[in-house]
Amino acid sequence: MMLLRHGCVFINENFEKRDVLIDDGIIADISPSIECNDSFDLYELDNCFIFPGFADVHVHLREPGFSYKETIQTGTKAAARGGFTAVCAMPNTKPVPDNADTLSEIEKLIKKKACVDVYPYAAITIGENGGELVDFKKLVGRVAGFSDDGRGVQSRELMRLAMLEVKDAGGIIAAHCEDDTLLNGGYIHDGEYARIHGHRGICSESEWGQVKRDIELVRETGCRYHICHVSTKESVELIRKAKAEGLPISCETAPHYLTLTDMDIEEDGRFKMNPPLRSSEDRRALTEGILDGTIEVVATDHAPHSEEEKGRGLEKSLMGVVGLETAFPVLYTRLVKTGILKLEKLIGLLSTNPRRIFNLGGGEIKIGAKADLAVFNLDKHGRINPEDFLSKGRATPFAGMDIYGESVLTLHDGKIVWRK
Repeated sequence: MMLLRHGCVFINENFEKRDVLIDDGIIADISPSIECNDSFDLYELDNCFIFPGFADVHVHLREPGFSYKETIQTGTKAAARGGFTAVCAMPNTKPVPDNADTLSEIEKLIKKKACVDVYPYAAITIGENGGELVDFKKLVGRVAGFSDDGRGVQSRELMRLAMLEVKDAGGIIAAHCEDDTLLNGGYIHDGEYARIHGHRGICSESEWGQVKRDIELVRETGCRYHICHVSTKESVELIRKAKAEGLPISCETAPHYLTLTDMDIEEDGRFKMNPPLRSSEDRRALTEGILDGTIEVVATDHAPHSEEEKGRGLEKSLMGVVGLETAFPVLYTRLVKTGILKLEKLIGLLSTNPRRIFNLGGGEIKIGAKADLAVFNLDKHGRINPEDFLSKGRATPFAGMDIYGESVLTLHDGKIVWRK
């Protein structure tokens, strides 16, 4: 048995000082004081907070096919360090999980290498090539959802057919919304920084135009639909109105869009991601969306690349930054400690809501529940140092940032998967 003593535990949407007893991977007791038996593994957690394990519904584990960037092992270790006990892995691997056989191979790798729960996505189209649709019914019970992440489905009619079939199969689409015809070779936001420094910009409509299109299709088809990494104020307003209408729509944004703008960019590949960092008006709209419930999920879009791939400057580096190990401290420091967001709200964004939307289970600390827990010392001050990451990826726009909130202990099925 394991006893977590004197922690501040997230119970019923509140924080209470409690002891937590874990027996065979299950929470056996939660009380103000539990007598410690000599046979217990005891962890004194004074000044620490105990959260339900976080769930990241948007990560890239890169295996199979791109193990030089990340592996299931290194990616899930990074997740555990960040307090995540469940991640949903995007399908841009090689081969792409677009049929039962390739999905089976990925499932075998997950079972062998993962230290937290990994729920793979399957592609919407074969090879993520935007052409032939996958057989959704053969995959639906085994995947988190369906996504061509990194690529927007360009054909309106193809997306309509995909929604009809996914609705019939009982699944969910997680869409990367991007209109290729509006990109024009851009690689950062088409805003002030791009104009000052002579960079080619990506317009906001390349995102919100497809969001608008897909909302119309959801209205027609009734498909459950999740919008990935929302970054523009127009997208937020479209989603707000769609949800008020009662459409089955959810969405996520990422820590970097909530805390940085295009004017924070430096001439470095670690500031290049897709969608790009937007304007201060966009960031403000995202924050308002978080506060009013339009945006229910924060996901990292953890996208590791090699040092060489991210070392070519803004124009030529590959898109993507890592985020599993920095998400909570960055959000806690920039949003909670500044009074913008309540800590309880942040836990909902990182744990309760994503688990509910994607039917992952968990998200509550209660007797009889699986012991998936994340323990943080919120008073601990530090600085983000990418060289300390467990992920193979090192590119983060938060390098050198002063933060509060240190990951102390992460339990998955009652087993320690990370300990400071």
